[in-house]
Amino acid sequence: MSSPGDRLRRAVPDRFDSLVSGVRFGQFVSVGVVGAVCDTTVLLVLTEVLGVLPELATLAGIETAILVMFAINERWTFAEEGDPESLPRRLLRSHVVRAGGSTTQFLVFVVIYRLLFVPLTVAGIDLWILVAKGGGIGLGMLVNYVFESIFTWQVHQGE
Repeated sequence: MSSPGDRLRRAVPDRFDSLVSGVRFGQFVSVGVVGAVCDTTVLLVLTEVLGVLPELATLAGIETAILVMFAINERWTFAEEGDPESLPRRLLRSHVVRAGGSTTQFLVFVVIYRLLFVPLTVAGIDLWILVAKGGGIGLGMLVNYVFESIFTWQVHQGE
């Protein structure tokens, strides 16, 4: 009997075998948690303290998280994958590549927050915004992991 990991490895072409690295994915998720905290903090400060429209606040949070996560991924998750002289190109490529994950995150946020809205307020704070944010972050992270691995740090190039 084969494990889920074995089945996944058989389904992924050898060229992208590095995508199923448990260690790298764990690092990426850990960095994602830091990004999610930054993203959510910006969202809450902008909406709850400054009264900014949630959709605009979530875009500001996404950009903040992208910059923070890029810096951490550059130094930790993919530290051995990139040419130091191409840092500006990788940062630009990261933004382009993350457009898919960012769009996914934003659309999921809007659908959950606006279309599936459930009143959930505690101590005057809208907690439904956190539910919507978490759903968007989760799906966006999966998209980002695949595309960042393949296009930004090109993990398959060393194989």
